[in-house]
Amino acid sequence: VSEMAAHKVAHATLTGPSVVKELLIGLSLGLVAGGLWKMHHWNEQRKRRAFYDLLEKGEISVVAEE
Repeated sequence: VSEMAAHKVAHATLTGPSVVKELLIGLSLGLVAGGLWKMHHWNEQRKRRAFYDLLEKGEISVVAEE
């Protein structure tokens, strides 16, 4: 009989997923991932812009020297 009581207590503590909590966690993770992606994108854009600026100034060339 005591085994059944412990079993019921264990199930009483396991409630179903909270929809609001899951939405907030999903939203937070999405915003963090999106922020990291944008930071990566801005960094790549900065590198690309610097490359083309140097290319335009003639400081670098994409043609191999002979």
